[in-house]
Amino acid sequence: MIFQLNDWYPVIISLRVAFITLIIVTCLGLPLSRLLARVEFRGKEFLDALITLPMVLPPSVIGYGLLMLIGKNGPLGKILAGAGLSVVFTWWAAVLASTVVAFPLMYQSAKAAFSSVDVNYEKTARTLGAGEIKIFFTVTLPLAWPGIIAGMVLSFARAMGEFGATLMVAGNIPGQTQTIPLAIYFAVEAGDNATAASLVAIITVFSFLVIYWVNRRSRKQNSS
Repeated sequence: MIFQLNDWYPVIISLRVAFITLIIVTCLGLPLSRLLARVEFRGKEFLDALITLPMVLPPSVIGYGLLMLIGKNGPLGKILAGAGLSVVFTWWAAVLASTVVAFPLMYQSAKAAFSSVDVNYEKTARTLGAGEIKIFFTVTLPLAWPGIIAGMVLSFARAMGEFGATLMVAGNIPGQTQTIPLAIYFAVEAGDNATAASLVAIITVFSFLVIYWVNRRSRKQNSS
């Protein structure tokens, strides 16, 4: 069977969701991971466990929680409804689901990267009169960059492969919310093995290349 243009919509939607998810988890994950890597405060372990929780929860549980939050009867859903907005069963719901499941990967990778930076470099920059923002962008961030890149790549790949939570809050609407994992599942359900096989090949090759790239980066970093 020839792979038609419509069959590429799940790939396009998945890439769009993954890229937006990557931007969100990076912008939120970097400052939060930097804070928890260096600052001690009461309740830090509780907050760390809460952030990491989506890594161990079943996707269906995450999807149910999001549905209770942004559904028409949920607290956030009521606020959005009052403004004439609805997120459930839109591709923004897919972004939200992917963000929740991918964020712990970004957070853990960035936190480990920031923790590995020698604080003496930052102290030296302070003695030279550099402010905290300048120190972060010129000292801390460059030194932690390899670990941050790994977190970004893994978060992007996780967003591409999200299924359970996305199905619950975004549904399976072809051309709107149907991502690659959803398209594969429903293609198999419909007996369209050719489409399923094509999409499986695409996401498998992509995931392999992501893991291969991260492993090579880690190996080069360890050998340098």
